[in-house]
Amino acid sequence: MRFVTLTVLLLSAPSPFTLANNNSAISTLNLDETITVSGLSSGAYMAGQYHQAFASQVKGVAMLAGGPVYCAQNSLGLALAHCFNKDTSAPDLAAIEQYLTAARETDKLAPLSAQADDKVWILNGTEDKTVQPKLGALLYQQYQRWAKPENIVFVDDKAFAHTFPTDRNDLGNCSQSESPYLASCNYDAAGALLNHLIGDIKPKAKTTTGELVEINQHQLSTAATTTLAKSGYLYIPQRCAAGEPCQLHVSFHGCKQNADNVGDAYTTGTGLNNYADTNNIVILYPQTQASNINPFNPNACWDWWGYTGADYTTTNGPQLQAVHQLVQALLHGPKQ
Repeated sequence: MRFVTLTVLLLSAPSPFTLANNNSAISTLNLDETITVSGLSSGAYMAGQYHQAFASQVKGVAMLAGGPVYCAQNSLGLALAHCFNKDTSAPDLAAIEQYLTAARETDKLAPLSAQADDKVWILNGTEDKTVQPKLGALLYQQYQRWAKPENIVFVDDKAFAHTFPTDRNDLGNCSQSESPYLASCNYDAAGALLNHLIGDIKPKAKTTTGELVEINQHQLSTAATTTLAKSGYLYIPQRCAAGEPCQLHVSFHGCKQNADNVGDAYTTGTGLNNYADTNNIVILYPQTQASNINPFNPNACWDWWGYTGADYTTTNGPQLQAVHQLVQALLHGPKQ
């Protein structure tokens, strides 16, 4: 396993959501060159897009309550008709594959060979009324063409609504989809996905001991200035902060699940941080921002239909570029 040692500029904060005025802290991280990614809802679509674009660096992807990569085909109309909540949803997988193949041939996506050995984990609840469960089956169908079947897990037998399922007992009903879109389901999705993506993970910590740090996304990524919120979040276990070898996992929130909408519910509540503490995993929580102008994105969704431009699902996509730059800054240090 190859690691690089770096120094990352982080904005010091007395609480997770208060930027310190012109104060900075230096956190020395020793991160593996390969990463894993996951996401819920629009974050699931984004995780799939990120994997296709940067599979050479991504070794595993988990997608919860999402649908096929490039499902919307750069059309809000198609997104609403075939990638959302309608019983008649029927995205054109042949046309999608044709587009993705052309993008791979022009180096706008990673080659298929780069993801053949990657781990893939997909979950779609049977009671999801926001993203049709059959869309998850189509996503599974896509990945059967791209990755080795034995590396793919598809969870399609759980009566979950459109939510991130946890084994906590202090959240909402798993049969309902309501803010902050985390629920008590007697199911540990965070542990299940990490165990598949990384393998042989240690049991999670009962309480977290690391630090959730607010980072300046605009400072670490030039592409982030036009499409992401100013602040993102990074969970750093104590051992990672002390310089021990660690892995990076990127977790994409869903629509209306960014910090402006739900505070620290998502960045602290999925269970990912608890596993991070015991398995030396740094968790990056990049953040979108809501907008009622161009681009029109009032719910702070990740771009899975084209609101940032026609190349949204390729390496030229503004949000994919932004998150990739954040990842590179964490792995190699911010550009001076």
